[in-house]
Amino acid sequence: MRALLTGVLVSVTACCAFTIARPLGASSPLSPQGTCRTSPTTTTTSTSHSWGWLRPVRGGVSPLASSSPLAPPGLSKIKTLETTPVEGMKPGTSGLRKKVKVVRDGLYLHNFVQALFDTLPPHDKKGATIVVSGDGRHYNREAIQIITEIAAANGVGRLWIGKGGIMSTPAVSAIIREREGGVAVGGIILTASHNPGGPEEDFGIKYNMGNGEPALEAFTDAVYAATLNIEEIQVLANCPRVNLDKLGVTRVGDMVVEVIDPVQDYLAVLKEAFDFDLLKSFIARPGGFKLVFDAMHGVAAPYAQVVLGQELGCPPSSFLHPDSKEDFGGLHPDPNLAYASDLVKVMGLLPTGAPDPASADSEDVPDLGAAADGDADRNMILGKRFFVTPSDSLALIAANSEAIPFFRDQGGLRTVARSMPTSQAVDRVAKAKGFNCVETPTGWKYFGNLMDALALGGKEEYNPILCGEESFGTGSNHVREKDGLWAVLAWLSVLAHHNPDGDAPLKPISAIVQEHWATYGR
Repeated sequence: MRALLTGVLVSVTACCAFTIARPLGASSPLSPQGTCRTSPTTTTTSTSHSWGWLRPVRGGVSPLASSSPLAPPGLSKIKTLETTPVEGMKPGTSGLRKKVKVVRDGLYLHNFVQALFDTLPPHDKKGATIVVSGDGRHYNREAIQIITEIAAANGVGRLWIGKGGIMSTPAVSAIIREREGGVAVGGIILTASHNPGGPEEDFGIKYNMGNGEPALEAFTDAVYAATLNIEEIQVLANCPRVNLDKLGVTRVGDMVVEVIDPVQDYLAVLKEAFDFDLLKSFIARPGGFKLVFDAMHGVAAPYAQVVLGQELGCPPSSFLHPDSKEDFGGLHPDPNLAYASDLVKVMGLLPTGAPDPASADSEDVPDLGAAADGDADRNMILGKRFFVTPSDSLALIAANSEAIPFFRDQGGLRTVARSMPTSQAVDRVAKAKGFNCVETPTGWKYFGNLMDALALGGKEEYNPILCGEESFGTGSNHVREKDGLWAVLAWLSVLAHHNPDGDAPLKPISAIVQEHWATYGR
């Protein structure tokens, strides 16, 4: 499978021998659905640096037509800071991650942000709208102020910042794609994902493109090259501090900064994907149902309070570590059996994932347990005294995809995709149900190539698509990031599908998974 994005040709491993985007005139036949085949991975880089040609619109992407208008002119004074390159700024698979003490030292962050703006084409800067927010970890607020000063000096027209400076990673993708019809050209996300937070811990920064997906390697390589040659940083002199805790608009030179509700645009996307009325009714079923969600003191906290609490009716007792904290309350915000130990214990499990004999007779163990990581893109799913592996979770959602309106209303799930280290459990489902099946290198951006295949010049449509990673990542083409809360709603949908009679005893997750194994194997 090859994906061509503005001069970048990226091959990924593919089942069913399809091509996302070939050079004009090329073609190849499809293999039978559900069969798997691999192809070499190569990268070819162009020097055009035309990264911003995709502009998101509701329901897809189209060539960039225009940017948001410039704010009314104000009195801007640009100050030039002389600088020199700093070593160690090469982004990894999902942005740049360093210790806080490194990022806040001198002009480290300034250098990287200026290099990012130097790499963006003019139409993705001058007068453009860019999303800037993070997972709320230590140094998040200070970093947003620095980015604001540099963005204003580089001609950006408007910043959208989540209230409190926070926004989950999938919500950033949703806002880039959906808010005001998808006018934003990209987003700067301040997160180190599932890594710890605090003065002595980790910080991160990454850029998402105009279709909402993480920047491809060719772009991040260009940013890194710019960091090696940087000599000047442009900042707005006497830049006012933006009140991140109050919704509203602030003028910063010629730029407008709008502090927005970080939840509502994302909630609207979820409501298009799931039947909220059905899920609310299921949670309140007379036969009983109990859910517990562990936000791990990460950015998922406010989203879970709205989505699961206000919208679906889960009581306050449903939430563990229910508020966002700069240091994640001392937790390591990685939703797995080791670090989500409080949730694991509540669900009647040992740290190994095996049932805890001490909980065997307890009636208080919830029916569904879930956790999200620091930026709310990863998830862990647990049943009552039952651990669902990420690979099984992906396969189970695929096998029950008709329970999810997002798939059902588009004629059914078309494609499943997994990273190379993920087990082949979902491949068996794909073979049985006739889905396209794709194996990619590690990195959600490769799933994004599949989601936007037609826009990238491909000849096949692979949406609706379900994607998953062995590292507790699950999602679909509703956004261009993995999505922890999406996975929770998907499992609620599966449970509701298997329990249509609200008065009957609940068919538990363990029974659903064991039936799946009996049908498709392990």
